Amino acid sequence: MSELRLVIFDVDGTLVDSQRDILAAMAAAFGSQGLETPPRERVLSGVGLSLPETFLRLAGEQGADIRARMIDAYCTAYADLRQAHGPESSPFYAGARETLDRLAGEPHTLLAVATGKSRRGLDRLIEAHGLEGMFQSRQTADDHPRSPTPRMIRAALDETGVTARRAVMIGDTRFDVDMAHAAGVASIGVAWGYQPAAGLSADRIIHDWAELAPALDDLTETTS
Repeated sequence: MSELRLVIFDVDGTLVDSQRDILAAMAAAFGSQGLETPPRERVLSGVGLSLPETFLRLAGEQGADIRARMIDAYCTAYADLRQAHGPESSPFYAGARETLDRLAGEPHTLLAVATGKSRRGLDRLIEAHGLEGMFQSRQTADDHPRSPTPRMIRAALDETGVTARRAVMIGDTRFDVDMAHAAGVASIGVAWGYQPAAGLSADRIIHDWAELAPALDDLTETTS
């Protein structure tokens, strides 16, 4: 029997496309303080960080109290949008759900999440898409700082008992790749996410979920 391997997924921009509601909630957050919303590219470049880190990047010139109010406004707007849109608030990218189901059915593969989402946000997304029991480890921004610290990935490794050489991080941003490198695990970048694939410096870049299986087998030295 093959040694267990761990496949760790980022969420927004990798498994699901949440940009419509992210951008709308960000506009509400900046508007709540009478500020101009940053351009789309700048907003999406921070997806993957925790909200305090995101607003520090986007509104660092504002005081901490103003940023705190902006975070509250963002969370309220995002929750309202999620309630209004249901699962379509964060629709799967084509092939993502089928990929999760296939990997979950492999006896030698465990799945995990490492995301800049809050635990509440991740739990609600999992509930909305019927993913209960899919992930053996859920690491969120509530419990760990984001990239480049390796704490999320190391916690997932500790929780599952999988060694770093048998783990892969899959994401769409440099934050995901840097976190993987810091933890000593391999990385796969997806070309459909919120940051240009050319700048990710991942061990592999995939352009379709169909390319994932051979990349995983190669990086974890798995043979069929």
